Amino acid sequence: MNELLLDTHAMLWFLNGDERLSPKARDYISDATIIKYVSIASLWEIAIKISLKKLFFLTALPLKSLL
Repeated sequence: MNELLLDTHAMLWFLNGDERLSPKARDYISDATIIKYVSIASLWEIAIKISLKKLFFLTALPLKSLL
């Protein structure tokens, strides 16, 4: 069983289609056979950045693409 813990940047880059994420990493994250985890610390980091107005989203994040 393959498992993957996504860090904050990798998760955001994947969800936003950012080209800073390598094609190999994008393929690995996209693999439906791999279980993905996101740390609660990443969610906390995102919340802090949003509250400081250092991060915002123009649309809802496609979180289903991580499943």
